[in-house]
Amino acid sequence: MIHTLTLAELSAKLAAREVSAVEVTQAYLDRISAHDGEVGAFLTVASESALQDASRAQERLDRGEGGALTGIPIAFKDNISTDGIETTCASKILKGYIPPYDATVVERLKAQDAVVIGKTNLDEFAMGASTETSAYQLTRNPWDLTRTPGGSSGGSTAAVTARLVPVAIGSDTGGSIRQPASLCGIVGFKPTYGRCSRYGLVAFGSSLDQIGPLAQTVEDAAILSEAITGHDFRDSTSLPHPAISTSELKNGSLKGLRLALPKEMLGEGTQPGVRAVFESALENLRREGVIIDEVSIPSIALGVTTYYIIAPAEASSNLGRFDGVRFGPRSEGKGHIGVVERTRADGFGHEVKSRIMIGTYALSAGYYDAYYVRAQQVRALMVQEFNRVYQGYDFVVSPTSPVTAFRLGDLDGDPLAMKLLDFCTIPANMGGMPGISINAGFSEGLPVGLQLLGAPLRDEALLQSAFAAEKALGLATAPPNFA
Repeated sequence: MIHTLTLAELSAKLAAREVSAVEVTQAYLDRISAHDGEVGAFLTVASESALQDASRAQERLDRGEGGALTGIPIAFKDNISTDGIETTCASKILKGYIPPYDATVVERLKAQDAVVIGKTNLDEFAMGASTETSAYQLTRNPWDLTRTPGGSSGGSTAAVTARLVPVAIGSDTGGSIRQPASLCGIVGFKPTYGRCSRYGLVAFGSSLDQIGPLAQTVEDAAILSEAITGHDFRDSTSLPHPAISTSELKNGSLKGLRLALPKEMLGEGTQPGVRAVFESALENLRREGVIIDEVSIPSIALGVTTYYIIAPAEASSNLGRFDGVRFGPRSEGKGHIGVVERTRADGFGHEVKSRIMIGTYALSAGYYDAYYVRAQQVRALMVQEFNRVYQGYDFVVSPTSPVTAFRLGDLDGDPLAMKLLDFCTIPANMGGMPGISINAGFSEGLPVGLQLLGAPLRDEALLQSAFAAEKALGLATAPPNFA
């Protein structure tokens, strides 16, 4: 069946004319119609334009043209601008906003004749770790529909997990690709900061945000990464480097690979089941010849605290543009200030408001040096400590998430516990490092992720080793109800 195939397998069948692009897109639209009512992954399904995209893709295939992504349906997190398709960031303040342009990643995928099938749910403005702060709907974990898929890219992750789409695009500010990938048992990859253009991504934390793929396999994630990365003159933070290459992806070996395991990333907050699965996966890798040593990176303990100063500070600046004048609906108020106050009060949810207030406070006169400057100093220290580790090791390894998927609503009254879920993923964003999560196994029927982090610009080597590790662990699978 079409939905059981990976991106690479689908691409091969499309190129061989064993199936048409229209048939593939229709099959996924039928899957969405049949199952998304219970999963809640999509905010917008672009059925009509998707079939038109598929028809154009088939014309290229019929001419013997096209590439790995021609005719492949792709879903986009709803904080990525799509020309002619509503982009809400799962917030009431952007309800009805239709961008007049495509984000660079969308533009590049369209240029390769990929099919834009729809926009997926997220935590409002990507602020959250469970996709529960969306203003529109809950998204559920396909492994257990009473549980969260993680966040903030929960919609994209759930869509791939339930095979409603072969691959999807998310964004990662503090772990928002890798953490949900872990909780749903798929692959989530965050490239080096600057290797994938942020043009058209609605900004949350500009020094932390990075777009990346969510996929069933490392190979699929690598194919998508090659398509969306590379320099973009429209993004001032874009690195002058070529796209990520997949040419050596399958040529790696685990024998002699050196991994550093920071003891701070396997602490008391790690669930016993997660620890057991993770340690079993490490033993499997050791049998393949991987060398794994415990190290100490003390600044990791300060990562969450530091992140929740820097990210809200940047958010308070970035979200200042939402005033009811230029985007989305406008509330009535007394004078211009009254309109802006009422629009923001009505349009932003609680989590977004709280982060804006925290960030504004941290940047205010008298507190800037005490909070924001100190946080940036800790960030610099973390970068130095990781760089020292990378001098003796290929990659850092850890659990992706200290817990498996928790029940929806369980952490509503404990915002600190929710924020601590990003403990292992935040360092990659603080240091601009590439990071990937692959499935390590299952604890009581729920997926557990294994994370690999690399030095900046070692994306190709990281993907190569993750591909070899995935092959050794052999755990890519779909939830029984969606297989």
